[in-house]
Amino acid sequence: MTRGAGDLMDYRVTIGLETHVQLKTQTKIWCGCRNRFGQPPNTDVCPVCLGYPGTLPVLNRESVRLTVMAGLMLGCRINERSTFDRKSYFYPDMPKNYQISQYDEPLCLGGRLEIEVNGRKKSIGITRIHLEEDVGKSIHYEQSSGVDFNRAGTPLMEIVSEPEIESADEAFAYLTALKQVLLYGGISDCNLEEGNIRSDINCSVRPVEREELGTKIEIKNMNTFRGVHRSLVYEISRQINVLNDGGSISQETRRWNDETGVTEAMRTKEYAHDYRYFPEPDLMPVVLTREQIEGWRATIPELPGDRRARFVREYGLSEYDAGVLSADRNVADYYEEAARASGHFKAVSNWIMTDMLHAMSEGAIPIQEVKITPGALAGLIDLVDRQVINRPSAKRVFTILFEKGGNPADIVEQEGLSQVRDTESLETYIDEAITAHPQSVSDYRSGKKAALKFLVGQVMRLSKGKADPQMALEMLRERLDTG
Repeated sequence: MTRGAGDLMDYRVTIGLETHVQLKTQTKIWCGCRNRFGQPPNTDVCPVCLGYPGTLPVLNRESVRLTVMAGLMLGCRINERSTFDRKSYFYPDMPKNYQISQYDEPLCLGGRLEIEVNGRKKSIGITRIHLEEDVGKSIHYEQSSGVDFNRAGTPLMEIVSEPEIESADEAFAYLTALKQVLLYGGISDCNLEEGNIRSDINCSVRPVEREELGTKIEIKNMNTFRGVHRSLVYEISRQINVLNDGGSISQETRRWNDETGVTEAMRTKEYAHDYRYFPEPDLMPVVLTREQIEGWRATIPELPGDRRARFVREYGLSEYDAGVLSADRNVADYYEEAARASGHFKAVSNWIMTDMLHAMSEGAIPIQEVKITPGALAGLIDLVDRQVINRPSAKRVFTILFEKGGNPADIVEQEGLSQVRDTESLETYIDEAITAHPQSVSDYRSGKKAALKFLVGQVMRLSKGKADPQMALEMLRERLDTG
């Protein structure tokens, strides 16, 4: 529920999302052209994806499997018989002037996706998932435009939610949770910069006392989750202001202008009959056996939500830690391997969540390319646990491991980082620190406890970070307290 501008009236917000996901196949959906990003314009094309007359499509089997896998992971009912249809419309980047899609007999129906917003969990219904082809891409220059057909024919899965999303925050959470599921299943790379996942938004508002839904506005081609959130915040406010001013909402399609932060009218909304759907005459129905579907179901990985709950239960992690570690399947796999090798579950979590993820972010590299193996991280934690090295030295070892890989014990030996714990050496450093900083000694004896920490820091500096800080603290306190 949203409070209207000027607190004149309370409104209910209703949002549905149509999310288009490029599937992770080697080739396109109807032909043998490579399915890849970043090639020179119009190089991954052939007569089929260019829409030449007389060409015939041949369905990519893997695109069907990935769509069904997505449906199974989202709890959908899989139709053993589905069909393709022609959806007729003209755009410069649609060479056939129609799109091969699925209309009344899609591959997947029903399903649900659990989201969490501000600690509150909610289940969002899935209406359907159908398979279709992507279109080309129009490129606009200062005085001309061009069309790149490399993307034309890319297998595209459309996931349609029920209109059960009620805020911009819930829409963001829905897309985030959906992306996690798709990445876990290897369905798509879900790379927003490459356009792997894009959404159309349907949004309406109505007074809280009215049961009938408000007039729906569609916002097209949102390619960032942040953009979805920002556009909904604006559009919800815009619609409420119109109604509060006594106006009415007309059904239309709008675009989001990210620079100005507003939605802009594009055209009146099309209806299904405008597309003149009819059965695709060049493709037979897709017929799946129950054995085939169950065979695919057996390969479904553990879902992100299930893994998050297991991390809390099995490794004793907090909900927050478990959520961060399970968000990416590869990070979760890395954590589990390191945790089992180490046995110090929380310590492994801390190293990954602070040092590892930070270093990965700075270097813009995924965890699959990190040079520290899970076994090496476990070995580093063991060296700290056995007090062979202290935490500052461990961070130095981590940095070297991250840059070059290797064995942490060997690095400790090569760099001379073993922790100084013998009292004779520590006494020497303490003597130097006390002699060099008489004022700090006086401050401590007059009751300023912070002076002791300063002196410990001086011992650490003199030992080049190798002194055992706890031993240094205790020996300094004893020396100063006894005079």
